[in-house]
Amino acid sequence: MSKPIYVIGHRNPDTDSICSAIAYAQFKNALGEQAVPVRAGKINAETKYVLDFFGIQPPQLLLDLYPRAKDVMHEKLVTIHPRNTLRKLGQLITQYNVKSIPVVEDDGSLVGIVTVGDLAERYVSELGMQDLRETGVDYAGIVGCLNGTLLCGSDLSKSIQGHVKIAASHTQTMAKVIKPGDIVIVGNRTNAQLSCIEVGVACLIITGDYEIEPEVEAAAIKAGTYIFRTPYDTYTCARLINQSIPVGKVMKTKVTSFKPDDMVADLKNVIIRTGYRNYPVVQNGKVVGLIDRDRLIVPERDQVILVDHNERSQAVDGIEEAKIVEIVDHHRLGGLETSEPIFIRHEPVGSTATIVANMHWHRNIDISRQSAGLLLAAIISDTVLFKSPTTTAKDRDTAQKLAQITGLDIQEFGMGMLQAGSVVDKLSPGDIVTTDLKEFQIGEYHVVISQISVMDPEAVLKQQKQLNAALQEICEKGQYSMAILLITGILSEATYLLHYGQPSGLIAAAFGEGRSDGTWFLPGVMSRKKQVVPPLIDAVRRDMYN
Repeated sequence: MSKPIYVIGHRNPDTDSICSAIAYAQFKNALGEQAVPVRAGKINAETKYVLDFFGIQPPQLLLDLYPRAKDVMHEKLVTIHPRNTLRKLGQLITQYNVKSIPVVEDDGSLVGIVTVGDLAERYVSELGMQDLRETGVDYAGIVGCLNGTLLCGSDLSKSIQGHVKIAASHTQTMAKVIKPGDIVIVGNRTNAQLSCIEVGVACLIITGDYEIEPEVEAAAIKAGTYIFRTPYDTYTCARLINQSIPVGKVMKTKVTSFKPDDMVADLKNVIIRTGYRNYPVVQNGKVVGLIDRDRLIVPERDQVILVDHNERSQAVDGIEEAKIVEIVDHHRLGGLETSEPIFIRHEPVGSTATIVANMHWHRNIDISRQSAGLLLAAIISDTVLFKSPTTTAKDRDTAQKLAQITGLDIQEFGMGMLQAGSVVDKLSPGDIVTTDLKEFQIGEYHVVISQISVMDPEAVLKQQKQLNAALQEICEKGQYSMAILLITGILSEATYLLHYGQPSGLIAAAFGEGRSDGTWFLPGVMSRKKQVVPPLIDAVRRDMYN
């Protein structure tokens, strides 16, 4: 299944940003595309009121678009249990053409990793037959590797404590070489078999699928000797026994692993430093995927549609790592670059929702009551119930059509919505100054401007000292030249401006002298983008030419 296209608004989203993302995702889905609305920040009180009013869940929060381990890992991975044998390991490596395999317990928890190199090293280091006393090999492991049949004995989980020997010499010579507790490979030589049992060997391995004589079986039962029968010859048995060692004895227990949400940029640094071929991805101690370093070269990028913004400074973190496929907006062009031509719908209207609604009608796609309500709310919010100078005739006409679909009274619904968003009693000064905050590059200055619309601006100004401190914190933390807060009165249709930062004379140059309390009162100012940002840009330009 292909990854969906994310439809996302700007950081510190307002009602237009959230509602237009939801409605546009539904529009794209109606056209047969797989789109999902997401948000780049916290839902404000006004937007929450709108979503609750129409019974819609907030979009998923997406804090950044940086590719992560989960985006480049193999989810269908091969694992092996620490008690499985090296023979099983070799079979898996051959079958799945992999270079390393995570070692996991029954519950999926990671305990190690084993590689082709570990397997090869084991064979290269072989000097004759194995001493199995320290390897943890049990009888079940040997039977499995030899494709054997148990003829005598019972507890296959019992560990082997002796050396592996081949009974190829005279019985008298064998008695000098074979010791009690050894494992002996022997053919269909009855005397040799009985001699080994008499010495006290732990196990006989009968090659060539030969039957044993009744007296051999009786002697083995009496002595407690295990007997296996295998179809392989002596040479093959000797080699296969060396593969009966449990994986847990050769695996690396110090594993370099990642978490699903680790960023790919960080993974690359670790991979360059360590140089392994594969890395397990672990969540809550359990393996959920495997990263092949070769897959990190070109990770699949997320596809995104930007609504209600087109500037990198306002976009979700990591936007440069994603593939922008569309932009639908009503703001100034902000210089975002794309790798290839894309679809852009950009109009000088009061709200992105106006554009989205008309795109539905242009393509003859019905708008549901819920979507119509969201789009209506977004237009009301961005135009401050049509009081903002950004309002156009197209906004008004679109709102009227949407109101007919919803059956709502625009004035009544709009006032209820704006009142819900203007309640600041439960907001801290930090919350107030980050409400609907946007970044702007004004000349050489990096400026952030936040705006909050309220019924009673004077009530907010009572916290002026705390608000100034919050602006200072934002400015210093984000290394901005200036932080500005606009407190807009919905009923008074005026704005109070507070600021912190440099150059100190920029605000006065744009709006004249302020009040004695350090604020600016701007009658008739309702729009940040049309009545605040342009005067600031003009003030910077005048300063450049003076």
